[in-house]
Amino acid sequence: MAQTITQKILAAHCGRECVEPGELINAKLDLVLGNDITAPIAIREFEKIGAAAVFDREKVALVPDHSTPNKDIKSAELTKIVREFARKYDIVNYFEVGRMGVEHTLIPDEGLVLPGDLVIGADSHTCTYGALGAFSSGVGSTDLAAAMALGEVWLKVPDAIKFVYYGKLNQWVSGKDLILYTIGKIGVDGALYCSMEFTGETISALTMADRFTMCNMAIEAGGKNGIVEVDDKTLEYIKPRAKRPHTIYRSDPDAVYKDIIEIDCSKLEPQIAFPHLPENAKPVSEATHVKIDQSVIGSCTNGRIEDLRVAAKVIQGRKVHRDVRLIVIPATQEIFLQAIKEGLTEIFVEAGGAVSTPTCGPCLGGHMGVLAEGERSIATTNRNFVGRMGHAKSEVYLSNPAIAAASAVLGRIGSPEELDGMGK
Repeated sequence: MAQTITQKILAAHCGRECVEPGELINAKLDLVLGNDITAPIAIREFEKIGAAAVFDREKVALVPDHSTPNKDIKSAELTKIVREFARKYDIVNYFEVGRMGVEHTLIPDEGLVLPGDLVIGADSHTCTYGALGAFSSGVGSTDLAAAMALGEVWLKVPDAIKFVYYGKLNQWVSGKDLILYTIGKIGVDGALYCSMEFTGETISALTMADRFTMCNMAIEAGGKNGIVEVDDKTLEYIKPRAKRPHTIYRSDPDAVYKDIIEIDCSKLEPQIAFPHLPENAKPVSEATHVKIDQSVIGSCTNGRIEDLRVAAKVIQGRKVHRDVRLIVIPATQEIFLQAIKEGLTEIFVEAGGAVSTPTCGPCLGGHMGVLAEGERSIATTNRNFVGRMGHAKSEVYLSNPAIAAASAVLGRIGSPEELDGMGK
């Protein structure tokens, strides 16, 4: 019978030829992932069940990234739990300060996820890896504990929604804008427990960075996973990184979808998600009245080298507005080094911005850019819930890197075109 790419991956991992939406299955895992917030809870549960060892020390990845470097005693204690567990069970893929990165950028860049894989992580944005043609989804910490012990996960096969994007993107419009527009169109529960399959000529034209961004935010529409079929760009990305065999799956032409949604991208402006939900997306032209106190460029959503290049192009030769704090956070050490080599770091610092070692930091209101009462931030992060970046009476506006950079200069939300008449 006809199957979607997600159904094929799940069927292969539970020893079946096919699976149906709504079925409950036990599936074998290629990778399980935890961080400094979620892994300590999982480790306590792992110890409670009396497991003698992890199922495979090469298929467990632990990445302390949320409060890294440790911001206080509590975060230091949590990281210590993870570090000692990694040492006790000789976990191969443990990434500490100076070698770590924001997990959902680091993991694929390290070649730990490949096409056709089934991955779970105790972090909701684990859905990022669908950009590689893998099934990946977030779970709770107790699920992570069981997965570290057994190498399996129990889940329900999701329905699928096919999103077909067509048309050439306008200048400064990116994958971030496509996913914000999509979430605005269907709502934060519009794809509840569904596989979001991103297809069409516009997706084929996107960089891998933009595809990661789109899959990263599938969860913001309630999706179980986001996924893009493998093409030449995917293969080019994984070729220098893959350390093991992989399998490529494609949806059958007659696969059944819960819904098919077509989106004309040719007329889209850059999008801004207003507080306090990602679904509150509006064109940037409707947001130019919003003054900001802070601009954050980074996170697992937009902290890749391509994102930093775009932001640096916009801000080069200009100065950050006197009333704005610009915070730039490369997503991995490798990206950080590349930004230094290309002179991007110098551009940000000379403009009056601060550049940090990799961390999730401000995205979750942890550190490196927490907001006070009444403050507003534009950010390339993925969530803008009440209190997400600090005080419950602060506000977060989501955007792509070009808009975040331009806004840092303008002192309000705006686009790069507005800078043309300002000079340098």
